[in-house]
Formats: sequence, C-alpha cells, structure tokens
Amino acid sequence: MTRHEFEVAMTCEGCSGAVTKVLSKLGETVKFEIDLPKRLVWIESDKDVDFLMETLKKCGKEVKYNGTK
Repeated sequence: MTRHEFEVAMTCEGCSGAVTKVLSKLGETVKFEIDLPKRLVWIESDKDVDFLMETLKKCGKEVKYNGTK
C-alpha cells in the first residue's frame, strides 16, 4: 500500500473528527493517521489519489495533496 500525505485545514477536534468519519466509511482497505497540530493526514491505501482527495473534501475542509511519504 502507498502512504499519501494530505494537508487538511483542520483547526479543532471537531475537524479531525469529521476527517475520521469520512475516512472510516472506506473500511479496512484504508489506514490513516491524523496530526491535528500540523494539520496533516496520512492515508495508506491502494486507492487512487483523486478518490482519496474527493473523500477528504467531503469533510468540508480545504485539502492539499503533498505526495507520497
């Protein structure tokens, strides 16, 4: 699986909770880690980057793809 890094405009626990909610819906095919202070989300998945971006955008926050890490 590839590890992707995204920058998400999260400012509080509610924001990171929204990210957790949308990513959890993807099931066990996706593993993720959230660093709220740095506003980063790492996703391990074989899914397409565009699909992951669109999924993250469902939380209502601005999302930027930083590449693979």
